[in-house]
Amino acid sequence: MGSIKNEDKKKEYEQYVNQVTPKKNLFLQMLKAFIVGGLICVLGQGILNYCKSLGMDKDTAGTWCSLTLIFLSVLLTGFNLYQKLVSFGGAGALVPITGFANSVAAPAIEYQKEGQVFGVGCKIFNIAGPVILYGIFTSWLLGLIYWILKGMGVL
Repeated sequence: MGSIKNEDKKKEYEQYVNQVTPKKNLFLQMLKAFIVGGLICVLGQGILNYCKSLGMDKDTAGTWCSLTLIFLSVLLTGFNLYQKLVSFGGAGALVPITGFANSVAAPAIEYQKEGQVFGVGCKIFNIAGPVILYGIFTSWLLGLIYWILKGMGVL
């Protein structure tokens, strides 16, 4: 008897979730992500080309391009505009370097009222921290494997 009531409650809950969950068009979401990500890349390429036209070498121009994109992302995050871009473009705005800069800047802005140490210092890497941690660990592991294979004469 009790399990029948639980099953009925589960079915009611599933129906409720299906009613309130917004239905999204996957193709439209992918198109928006493609457009937003593409526009970010076009902006980056434009910055890179401009820096090269100023006489910078490829590496210096790339550095300035990255710094400019990071600056713009943090600036848009500070004005609460980057979240609107993410809401529209989804992964197209989250994947590039601008999305990573946003993931670092947003917690810093949100928790600044709690102070420099317990607010910004503790919360700034909430989202980006795992990416940095596993990126460094994976780099170390692959470097170790490379070093062992090189020492064995395989590479």
